[in-house]
Order: sequence, then structure tokens, then C-alpha cells
Amino acid sequence: PRRPSRVTITDVSPEPPGPHLELICGRTDIDLARAERAVAELLQALGQDPTDEHTRDTPRRVAAAYAELLTPRSFNLTTFPNDERYDELVLARDIPFHSLCQHHLLPFKGVAHVGYLPGGRILGLSKLAWVVELFARGLQVQERLTTQVADWLQGQLAPKGVGVVMEAEHLWMSLRGVQAAGSRTVTSSLHGLLRSDQRSRAELFALTGVRP
Repeated sequence: PRRPSRVTITDVSPEPPGPHLELICGRTDIDLARAERAVAELLQALGQDPTDEHTRDTPRRVAAAYAELLTPRSFNLTTFPNDERYDELVLARDIPFHSLCQHHLLPFKGVAHVGYLPGGRILGLSKLAWVVELFARGLQVQERLTTQVADWLQGQLAPKGVGVVMEAEHLWMSLRGVQAAGSRTVTSSLHGLLRSDQRSRAELFALTGVRP
């Protein structure tokens, strides 16, 4: 499922001719006390003693850790008019990210390559990494995460094209089951010219170093 409630845009006034600033708030409702009780129950179910000196504070630590992993940080989205009419690819490569698998509650982590072909406005470069975190800090599957980042950038910037490629190792696959340590899953989501124009598409994948 999509999570539109996690994005709050506080500035809805008409777009000015200069820099445009929007506050993007990532929020989630977490009941820490209830989470601590659940971790204590889990420890007992796994045959562990939650009153032991080494596990006495584990419920609090685990609850706090999951709260941090599931809560994206707020940031200011800054865009600028594309006065120079720059129309070539803008690409941020190897953006590190981590998320939690919705099916196993174990982390997956890797890098994201995020690019776009500017239209009327350009985005502050660091914001590409912030947008990745906005959607990564939650219970996710990699396919949906990739699509959400691309869809959000397409909707916010209205560029000529958007391309998002993600590479990640999933710990549920590395540590259990097939135990395929080191294997990486690659996903992509493309919009506009980066999807329909073969040369633009090839340039994106060439610069990311990922074979389409």
C-alpha cells in the first residue's frame, strides 16, 4: 500500500519565480510502551528470560531502534527555476539507504541511483537523498520503494523524465533460508523520456553502472 499520509506539504501558496521551499514531514505513529511489552513477550516466546541482566533493557532498546528505523526525518524541499534551461540528465549515484522488509522485519540495505531530466525547475541535489530516506524509513518491499521515489519526484517536479535504480542486499535472504550472502536485488522505475527514449534510457543505466 502507498503511504500518502507520511508526506505533509506545508506551503501551498502559488509558486514564486525564485527558489521554492516546502517542508516535507515524515511521521509515523509508534506506541513505544506497547512495543516494549511486545518485545518482552517475544523474548519469553523464544525461551529467553526478559529479567536477565543482559536482556532486562532489551525491550526498550529494540522498541527505540524500530522507532528510529521507521521514522523518516523531516526536510526542506528546495527547488529553483531552471533559468539556464538545462536539459541533460541530473544523476545522484550511490545514495546509501536502508529499510525494513515488510515480510520479515529484517533490514535490506544498498544504494540508490536517482536521476531526472529537468523541466521548468531543478531540485537541490541533496534532496534526492532525502526523498529516498522519506520512503525507505518504513516497512517496505524494494519494488514499491523504487516506484514510490520515482512517482513522487515525477509528481513534485514535473520533469521530462525520472529514473530510479536501486541495488540492495536483503538480510532475510542472506542470513536464513537460501543464505545467499552477498546477492543483490536490482529494481528500476522510469518515467517520461527516460522510459520512452532509448538513448536517454541507455545513458541512465550506463551512468549508474547497472546493466538494463
